[in-house]
Amino acid sequence: MTLRIYNSLTHRVEPFIPADPGRVTFYTCGPTVYDDAHIGNFRSFLAADVLRRWIESPLCRLSRNVEDTEGIPGPRTVVHVMNITDVGHMTDDAEGGEHGEDRMAVAGRRLQEAKKAGKLPAGVAVDPSNPYQIAEFYAGRFIEDALALGLKLAHEATGKDGSKPDPTLMPRATANVPGMIEVIARLIASGHAYAVGPAGNQTVYFSVQTFEPYGRLSGNTLDNLRTGAGGRINEDNQAQKKHPADFLLWKSDASHVMKWDSPWGKGYPGWHIECSVMSLRGLRGASTSMSTFQLPNGQPLIDIHSGGEDNIFPHHECEIAQSCCAFNAEPQAGSFAKLWFHPRFLLVEGTKMSKSKGNFFTARDLFAKGIEPAALRLQLIRTNYRSNANFTHDDLKSASHDIEGWRDATSLLLAVRNSLWKSESEHEIPILDLIRDFQSSMNEELNMAGAIAKVHMLFSGDGCFAPAAGAWNRENPSSQLAYGNPNTIVGITKLYPTSHPVMSLDEAMGIVNKSERENGGNSFNLALAAVHLIDAVLGVIFGQRASSTEIELGIFLDGLTPDPAIVSKLEERRAARAAKDFKRSDVIRDELLSMGFAIKDVAGGKVEVRRA
Repeated sequence: MTLRIYNSLTHRVEPFIPADPGRVTFYTCGPTVYDDAHIGNFRSFLAADVLRRWIESPLCRLSRNVEDTEGIPGPRTVVHVMNITDVGHMTDDAEGGEHGEDRMAVAGRRLQEAKKAGKLPAGVAVDPSNPYQIAEFYAGRFIEDALALGLKLAHEATGKDGSKPDPTLMPRATANVPGMIEVIARLIASGHAYAVGPAGNQTVYFSVQTFEPYGRLSGNTLDNLRTGAGGRINEDNQAQKKHPADFLLWKSDASHVMKWDSPWGKGYPGWHIECSVMSLRGLRGASTSMSTFQLPNGQPLIDIHSGGEDNIFPHHECEIAQSCCAFNAEPQAGSFAKLWFHPRFLLVEGTKMSKSKGNFFTARDLFAKGIEPAALRLQLIRTNYRSNANFTHDDLKSASHDIEGWRDATSLLLAVRNSLWKSESEHEIPILDLIRDFQSSMNEELNMAGAIAKVHMLFSGDGCFAPAAGAWNRENPSSQLAYGNPNTIVGITKLYPTSHPVMSLDEAMGIVNKSERENGGNSFNLALAAVHLIDAVLGVIFGQRASSTEIELGIFLDGLTPDPAIVSKLEERRAARAAKDFKRSDVIRDELLSMGFAIKDVAGGKVEVRRA
């Protein structure tokens, strides 16, 4: 009955027990804005979004302690922060961050080439030599994609959810460099870090030997790292270090594209120190002192920390070490976060994403090809976060079809919500059971396959309801309600759109609880409540539908436009049907299907056209 989740730190599935069950703190390692985010990045961000949405849900119960299996029900507040890394680090960040090339310089060249080729979007004015403009350009594009894909955090930070914008939820690394300098000075003063080199041109390293648990998250022990295991240690960086695994906190380098004054010289912060500062500021308040803030014992700074599995080492391992040593009274007992959440990699058609293989996609690549963001979202969240996901175009089409069917069913449900549920089926599945099954699936490690199976049962199983040729499988709504033209799904969806929820989650949960108390049977209002509770987690049903275009011959759905080749086939098919040449009509239907388009005859002699 309570949420159990795999913790990368303890290497086991365990109950999630936050410090305050009513207010959960959540930090996600966000994008580095030197390029557009790819769909593998968004797989990780969306997994975090689903976890956050589930913890907020009235259906989610959280344990008070390890023995508590009943738990505390939602809803609850989740304070979610994601950093925007806009500091120009080096291309060898994973090997130390002291050599290689400045990432902003690389991004600047790429933008310069795009500008010369006329490939920048219309109206974009970005100076490829200005690192701040480069960062702002890519940060803006990331936020646009995140909003389209339904990341709640992006909507809150920008105010797109209707609230006052709160940019502190998406802090920029460049705005937090002074805090990083304070934390580095604190680590030096406590003996956890040291500076090497001449005054005014120093490099500062964290001393991993001062933090005994180093390696607990990743399994990379200091003995292994001493020999450079995993290729993470660059020999050129080792001469002045106390231990080969000591990692960079500050690099003095006056030639760096982005640089700041510091007690050690003009330069730039290491990759890892950013998140220690931004998580504290974002989740504990902007006025929190980096110099004096301290947690008792080894108390976690935050409840949940997430990032892709490639962040486990070195990034998150180093975050734990520096954060515990900076902010905990007993650093060796610390863990920085209570729960470490790491979604696994995304494959494309069974192989690793690669530009050279032609299987590398950004979210906006797919949007530009007419893919609805909700379909991409569903495709990226439907595989359990602990498994490698495999992105395929066939599965993306399937996700699009699923969503359209769910939305069509929801439109019908909105139309008959106040009608009686007339059913004589011996196989009717109680909607309350489906809700509880959904709840159980989500509570057991976010079992998305199980959860989505319940959505399919709700909309198309024998025991619930489904749209079929404009009619309910229990009863015919057109015989009771006036739609204007109820014989097509399109007619109903225009009158009963699913753009916005029609009830709050409190109202939905009230309907569920009332039904439980009264041991009531199925009702359309209960089904509608289930849809709202479920989609508050999935985030794919309620939202802007892809536009439809209607011409004399038919209705083009899901954002399709009346392509002349399709229109020509439809005209030929209409002529064949008028001549009662149904064999030819069927051949044309199959030809359209081979072109990637499915058609359905509807009232008035028209056809609906969808992607197959």
